[in-house]
This record gives sequence, C-alpha cells and structure tokens, in this order.
Amino acid sequence: MARYTGPKRRLSRREGMPLFTKDEKALERKGAVLPGQHGMKRKRKISEYGLQLREKQKAKRMFGILERQFSNYFKSASKVKGETGTALLKFLEMRLDNIVYKLGFSKSRAGARQLVSHGHITVDGKKVAIPSYNMKTEQVVALSSKLSDNIHVKKVLEDSTTLPEWLERKATVGKVLRIPAREEMEQSINEQLIVEFYSR
Repeated sequence: MARYTGPKRRLSRREGMPLFTKDEKALERKGAVLPGQHGMKRKRKISEYGLQLREKQKAKRMFGILERQFSNYFKSASKVKGETGTALLKFLEMRLDNIVYKLGFSKSRAGARQLVSHGHITVDGKKVAIPSYNMKTEQVVALSSKLSDNIHVKKVLEDSTTLPEWLERKATVGKVLRIPAREEMEQSINEQLIVEFYSR
C-alpha cells in the first residue's frame, strides 16, 4: 500500500497539467515553468524516449501508483487479448479507489484512496480496505453508515459532477454497470506511448 507522499503540485508542473485537485491555479500562476532551481532553463527538445517516459509518469501519478505496481499492471495488460494500452487503462479505471472517486464520494483520487484504506467503503456489503481492489461488473460500492450522515461527505455528494454512463449511484450507494469503453476512460493519457515505453 505504498504511495507517494512528497509535494504534489511540483508533479503537476512537471507533467504540465493538473494531476490533483486545486492544481489548476498553481499551474496558471507558475505557467509552464518546470519545478526545481533551474526550471526556467530546462526547455530543450524532448526525445521520443522522453515523451514515452513523461506519459508513463503522468498516468502513474494521476492514479497514485508507484512504479512496481504500474509495471505489474502493464504485464497483466500485455497478457490480455486485444490492445494492451486499452487493457492497461481498464485495469486502472476498475481500481476501487478510482471508482469511489468517479462515483463522487470524494473530490480526488487521493481522497478516495484514503476513504478505502480507512475502512469507510464496502463492496457487496463487505468492508474492503484495499485501494487497488479490482472491481467487476454488477458489484455494489457503498459508503459506511458512519460516513453517510457526515456533513463534509454530504457536501461532496451534492457538488459531484455527472456520473460516467458505466456507473450508477443512488445516495451513498453505487454500482458498476459495465466495463468502460475507451472513450469513457481518462482522455488525457496516450496509452500507445506507455506501450512503446515498456516495449523498448
């Protein structure tokens, strides 16, 4: 259950896009300046390998996964029939913490991960405290009764955006209707570059 605990906004600046909640303003203020003492000077042309690496790092950081686990996801995806990149994204999208986030139970994936790891989430009526738990179709996700009346949680649910069509939610209970299609998954990731990175 290892996770990145360092400064987050510098990661968003490094990837040139808001990877976490509230990072949009930080990027507007800092512009395209990379993190670090020499961020203003580092504007050299990026190689093909560099582009592949940045895409892999972006996806890894967006879902809050460290290198070993992300690499294992790729190995599993490469064994699935069909496009490896799409299979990789499916593994990421079907993580329990991502589904908790997509259901609107939390404003961020990091917050959703915390809800899961602290035992506030049940799957089919049983408590699951593993953020990487692989969800399947027809499984039901719910907030624990302890949190259902929490003022902060109620506000988050009220402010949550429209749900993806592959998910369903009623109050504090959600359901996975089906596996998402590629166009319903994270659009800011170019999975082909990640495949090329691991296929070197």
